[in-house]
Amino acid sequence: MYCCNTRFKKDKTRKVQKLGDFLIQEVNLRLSLRKEVQWLRNELLYMQSFLKDAEEKQVGDHRVQLWVADINSVANDAVGILETYSFEASKGDDDGFASRLKACACICRKEAKFYDISKEIQSLKQRVVDISRRRETYGIRNIDNIAGEGPSNRPNNRSAMVRTLRRTTSYVDDQDQIFVGFQDVVKRLLAELLKAEPHRSAISIYGMGGLGKTTLARNLYNSPDIVSSFPTRAWICVSQEYNTMDLLMSIIKSIQGRTKEDLDLLEKMTEIDLECHLRDLLKERKYLVVVDDLWHTEAWKSLKRAFPDSKNGSRVIITTRKEEVAERADNKGFVHKLRYLDQEESWDLFCKKLLDVRVMVPTMERLAKDMVDKCKGLPLAIVVLSGLLSHKKGLEQWQKVKDHLWKNIKRDSEKDSVPISNILSLSYNDLPTELKKCFLYFGIFPEDHVIPAEDITRLWLAEGFIPREEERMEDVAEDFLNELIRRSLVQVARTFWEEVTECRIHDLLRDLAVEKASEEKFFGIYDQRNHPISALCLRHVIHGQAQRYLSLDLSNLKLRSVLFFDRDFYKLSLIKFRNQFQHIYVLYLDSRGGNTSKLPDAIGSLYHLKFLRLRGIRVLPSSIGNLKNLQTLDVQNNLDRWQLPPETADLVNLRHLLAPYSKPLKHINKLTSLQVLQSIRCDQWKDVDPVDLVNVRELSMYYIKKSYSLNNISSLQNLSNLELWCDESLPALEFLSSCQKLQKLRLEGRIEKLPPSNPFPNSITMMILSSSYLMEDPMPILGMLPNLRYLELLWKAYSGEEITCSDNSFSQLEFLRLFDLVNLERWDLGTSAMPLIKGLSINHCPMLKEIPERMKDVERSEMSDLSA
Repeated sequence: MYCCNTRFKKDKTRKVQKLGDFLIQEVNLRLSLRKEVQWLRNELLYMQSFLKDAEEKQVGDHRVQLWVADINSVANDAVGILETYSFEASKGDDDGFASRLKACACICRKEAKFYDISKEIQSLKQRVVDISRRRETYGIRNIDNIAGEGPSNRPNNRSAMVRTLRRTTSYVDDQDQIFVGFQDVVKRLLAELLKAEPHRSAISIYGMGGLGKTTLARNLYNSPDIVSSFPTRAWICVSQEYNTMDLLMSIIKSIQGRTKEDLDLLEKMTEIDLECHLRDLLKERKYLVVVDDLWHTEAWKSLKRAFPDSKNGSRVIITTRKEEVAERADNKGFVHKLRYLDQEESWDLFCKKLLDVRVMVPTMERLAKDMVDKCKGLPLAIVVLSGLLSHKKGLEQWQKVKDHLWKNIKRDSEKDSVPISNILSLSYNDLPTELKKCFLYFGIFPEDHVIPAEDITRLWLAEGFIPREEERMEDVAEDFLNELIRRSLVQVARTFWEEVTECRIHDLLRDLAVEKASEEKFFGIYDQRNHPISALCLRHVIHGQAQRYLSLDLSNLKLRSVLFFDRDFYKLSLIKFRNQFQHIYVLYLDSRGGNTSKLPDAIGSLYHLKFLRLRGIRVLPSSIGNLKNLQTLDVQNNLDRWQLPPETADLVNLRHLLAPYSKPLKHINKLTSLQVLQSIRCDQWKDVDPVDLVNVRELSMYYIKKSYSLNNISSLQNLSNLELWCDESLPALEFLSSCQKLQKLRLEGRIEKLPPSNPFPNSITMMILSSSYLMEDPMPILGMLPNLRYLELLWKAYSGEEITCSDNSFSQLEFLRLFDLVNLERWDLGTSAMPLIKGLSINHCPMLKEIPERMKDVERSEMSDLSA
């Protein structure tokens, strides 16, 4: 017995000593590692500072492109190492000594993790040394002088190239009549140019590169009415790289001629002299000046001082790709957004430019129409396509063009001196660094894909593209999207309540994004046609053959994002989460799994994950609670009853929760970072006080029952958007009056009678009432809301026969929609009611025979962008 006790004590002593050795080693390793990590953080700051302007520094020199790509790769790996260190260092820091005694194996694992991190930093250090050596070895010197300096008033090495490039973009001959689709635009703009307004004014035309802005301006410039009305005309092309002195000289030369004496005099003038000289030349003349391809308001400001307003009807035409530049050119000017051609106009333009329409047999015509449709109404692409097919003989050759449409169009455009890729690249090159990444991300989505705006902005957040500022990151991301729209790089597919809800990108611009992304190793696309992906790509996009992709060995790649667009893929068990995806930030899975797929427990090992989007998922595992960095959880399925695991409440950094759960999530108030909560299908607020959810802005609830308790919604102090959907009578609405920041409200379900005291807060700006079956006229109550601008009454929202809008009611209302009010017969409108009304939509109101006289002049529309 004594021997056993002695042996036990000795074994215990040895274990404690061994554990002590582990702890000492861990402390030493941590102290050493902290120094390494600090070095890495400092080095990363330098790399990121350099990479901020890297796009400009690598233009025109392939060596620099490769060198910058190396730095980018090291910087991305550095971020991954630092995040892994942060995560490991935070685990178990609060454990007491007693718990450590019980976790010797855990300490060993943690020490091994730190050791691996230390090795990775040493490897990365060597890569930094190699990068520095390559700069000297391969003569990459004076890098700051390789690139242009962006928009400036000084010419550089790229200026000549850009000016030459822009001269090729007017792709319709000056002698040609304006093509179909522009004729009405020409008439409208001619009327603006020739109207009896004495003050000098500017007409701005904006739109995507290749839409025909220069062609349209040239047609106006050469119109007989313009030539006879403006004795003095001049045309200048500004471009991204402009020089104010050169532009002023160009206008002066076109007005006063080019005698040697005049030219010698001009060469001696300063910029101020040239400006004054041009003003003197123009002040007694009625002039028209076209300022073509304007990129920056600064360029216009430096020119317009030279254009005097002699109150003689002088005009300026500006073409630009940027909405902001167009709108800020002249406060009282006219702005025209150039649209894409419709299907019929596109076909007419194609046939007009085809050398011999008679060669088209019916089969060739069907091929041609398919190709023209793919051009999506972009005149430049249609003109190039027609020129290309004019020189291809027979059905077989036309089929080959169709099989590789964009490749053929781009190649032929270069041959005919209309380089489409370069023309579109001008818009990309003009983007600030942070917006370039946002634009490239559009190339990830398949062709013709309509992209939910919230999807793309939340992906940007997860990727770290959105800087942390005083504003909410969601608001900054929305601003970024709107800026890409204003620059004509992204198209709006749908809006709702004044916000872009869906967007798309032209196939040629998507092709540009894919091409640039490939050059920069930004992402790689794996599909049936293009299986190989560079090992340097941090983001993998799978457009097909997902199972084949998952059979690849990806274990040595530190992938940042993986996005599946294979709708037939559903075998989630094939995903090797721990071995291959452990570093990813984004997992986007768009499949038709039929709600039969169960997400493996291994998902909980992806502790870097910030964005998780799943379709066709039946069950979420409890390990989902391990994803402490998750910002967006978007899980949609077609199940009537579906619930979140309780561990979802542990996702303390969650900002967007979109899941149709049918059982209340306990402890939801722990999600204090939550901004958006959508698709609730249960009585979530009955037993939970959401007072801690101070960041929630958007809330939507479905399948509400009258017995539900909604009163606690009033605790959501910053709620601005609320949607409540009910198949029966809605619960009491008095709580709404306490939602003092509520701006957008949608109520679908029977109300029958609004409370006698107005339940709606004065902050409401937009409202939809649907299937309400109100028996009393709601207009007296709604008309008193001081900030209401949009109102829709839909699907039997009101069952009465008459609505009355009294004097001084609806003081801010701009748009009104009445839909399916089958009993409505009369509408009485006070003289001073709705003074700001702009749009009106009335549909399926069969008994309403007449609208108020004043409403007959209001623009009538379907207002399809206002309701989902």
